[in-house]
Amino acid sequence: MAQYDVVIIGSGPGGEVAALRAVQLGLKVAVVEKEQVGGVCLNIGCIPTKSLLHCADLLEETKEGKKFGVITGEVSFDLKGAMGHKEKVVKTMRTGLEGLFKKKKIDLYRGFGRLAGTNKVAVKANDGTETVIETKNVILAVGSTPRALPFAPFDEQRIVSSTGALSLPEVPKHLVVIGGGIIGCEFASMYRTFGAQVSIIEMLPRIVATEDEEISAELAKAFTKRGIKLYTGSKTKAVNKRADGASVVFEGPDGKEQTLEADYVLIGTGRAPLTKNIGLEEVGVTIDERGYIPVNATMQTNIANIYAIGDVVPTPWLAHVASAEGVIAVEHIAGHHTNPINYDIIPSCVYCSPEVAHVGLTEAQAKERGYNVKVGKFPFAAVGKATAIGNRDGFVKIVADAEYGEILGFHMIGPRVTELVAEGGLALSHEATVESLLATIHAHPTLYEAMHEAGHALLDGTLHL
Repeated sequence: MAQYDVVIIGSGPGGEVAALRAVQLGLKVAVVEKEQVGGVCLNIGCIPTKSLLHCADLLEETKEGKKFGVITGEVSFDLKGAMGHKEKVVKTMRTGLEGLFKKKKIDLYRGFGRLAGTNKVAVKANDGTETVIETKNVILAVGSTPRALPFAPFDEQRIVSSTGALSLPEVPKHLVVIGGGIIGCEFASMYRTFGAQVSIIEMLPRIVATEDEEISAELAKAFTKRGIKLYTGSKTKAVNKRADGASVVFEGPDGKEQTLEADYVLIGTGRAPLTKNIGLEEVGVTIDERGYIPVNATMQTNIANIYAIGDVVPTPWLAHVASAEGVIAVEHIAGHHTNPINYDIIPSCVYCSPEVAHVGLTEAQAKERGYNVKVGKFPFAAVGKATAIGNRDGFVKIVADAEYGEILGFHMIGPRVTELVAEGGLALSHEATVESLLATIHAHPTLYEAMHEAGHALLDGTLHL
C-alpha cells in the first residue's frame, strides 16, 4: 500500500488548491478523481460557463460597434463556434493542471474514492479494480451535483441541468429557466444574448435573492428591458416533457396557474452535496439532515484526521470558498497556525449582463445585526470611463456603520463589477472605514472611481452628482 500524509478525494478548486498548498508545506500528497481533473468548476461549471458568457459579451459589443465607429456589417452568431471556444478553454486549463500535478509530484489516482477506514482510502477504477491507499489524513473535496425537481428529473435533452445547458445543440427558441439565482440568471442572460426568448420562474419574491434588494430590483429592471420575462413569487407545479420540448405549469403570486411552452427547460434550483456512498457512515463521520458534513474552524469533521471542504460542508457554494477552506485544512494538517474564515466577507459574483457583485453585509442584514446603517450610492452614468466604453447602467452601493464609519458591505451592478469587487474585499478584510476609503486615491479615468464617489456619498455628499 502507498502511504501519504494526506489523500484528497476530489480535484475541483478545493481539492486542487489543497493539494498544491500541501506540497508547498512538504507533505506527501495523493489526489483521487473519478472524472476529469479540475472537477465541476473547470469542466462543467465556472470556466466553461464564463467562456460562453464571454462569447455573449463579445456578440453584444459587436452589435453595438457602429456607435464606436466600428463597422462590421451584419453580425451573426455561431453556437457551434462558441462551444468550440468553450471546449478549447477547458482542455487548455485541464491539461495545464494535469501538468502541474506531475511537476509538483502529486500522485493522481483515477477512480471513485471512498473511505475504507479512518486512515485508508479505496479507489475503484473504471475497469472495476480497486486500490487501497494508506494515509495519515483525508480531505473530502467531493463537491456537489445539480438538484433536480422531484417531478422533473434531468434527461439533459429537453429538461437540463447547468451541465446540459452548456452543451445545447441549438439556440433555444424559448428557454424556460426554473430558479432565478446565480446559475439561472447567468444562463438566462447568455441565451438571451444568443437570440433565445427567455423566461425565469422564481419562487422567491425577487431574483438573485441573496443580493441587496436594490441590486435585485436593478437587475430585474435590466432583464425586463432586455426582453427576459420574469415570474417571481411563483411556484413550479409540473414540467411535462414532449419530444420537441416541455410545458411548464406554475402558480403565480395570485394563486392562478399558468403554462409556458418551451423547447428547453433549465432547472437551476440548487445543488446537492455528494456525500452518499463514500464511506462516511462506515467510519462514523457525522452528516446533517441535509446531507452536509459539519466541520470546525479548521475544517475537521468529528473524526480529527478527516477533513471536509467545499460543497459538502454547509458554507457558500463558491469555488474560491472551497479553495480557501482547502488551504486552512492542509495548513492545520502541517501544524501551522490558521485563522478561521470570516464568511461574512466572501465576494460573490453573477456574470450576467449587467454584471452583479457584492462582498459583506446587505443593508437588511446590517440592520438585523443592530447596526445604525448609513448608505452611499453612486451611478456609473456619472463615471467618465463608463461613458467612454458605452456601458453606463448600474451603480455602486456601500453599506456602513453610521456611528464609527466602518464599512460593512459593497454591492454593485454594472460594467466589470465582478473585477471591481476585489477592492471591496480588501477593504473589508482590513476593517476599512469610510475615511480610509476616501483617503485612498483612485486612478482616473477608471470604473472603480464609482466606489470612491459612493464613499463620498456617505460623508459630505458626492462630488460629481
